[in-house]
Amino acid sequence: MRVYFLRHGKAEDRAEWQGRDADRPLTPEGEEIMRREAEALRAMGLAPDVIVTSPLARARRTAEIVADGLGLSGRLVEDDRLAPGFDLDRLEQVFASRAPGARTVLVVGHEPDFSETVSALIGGGDVVMKKGGLARVDVAAPAAGGGRLEWLLTPALLGGR
Repeated sequence: MRVYFLRHGKAEDRAEWQGRDADRPLTPEGEEIMRREAEALRAMGLAPDVIVTSPLARARRTAEIVADGLGLSGRLVEDDRLAPGFDLDRLEQVFASRAPGARTVLVVGHEPDFSETVSALIGGGDVVMKKGGLARVDVAAPAAGGGRLEWLLTPALLGGR
């Protein structure tokens, strides 16, 4: 299975945000960057069987923009397991419930969870997921060391900044 890990785009500053963190949205610039990234993903031929997103506003909006840009809005599902606290166990649960039989999955979520999960999945290493960054991991088994990092793209490489 190919798993794409997409960290949400640039969001409103946590220190300045007045509401609940779960409601903190993308900035207008963050939305525009994600639109450009969605164009790049479309040009790359990315067409996941399912797009699973965290329910937090910034991740959900990132996923909506990308799903729209790929013409795959009907494949977008929200899953609480992608909220902060996401790890290998939750990834396995997401695969089982949201992507049974899927060959390609795009998950949209947060830091530091994504860097830590990708690192664990590939058996170690210092992985850093920038806002709007995208990693591809080929997964034989959703367990520690069960995946191979194929690439990690920064937002700049995706045309986002």
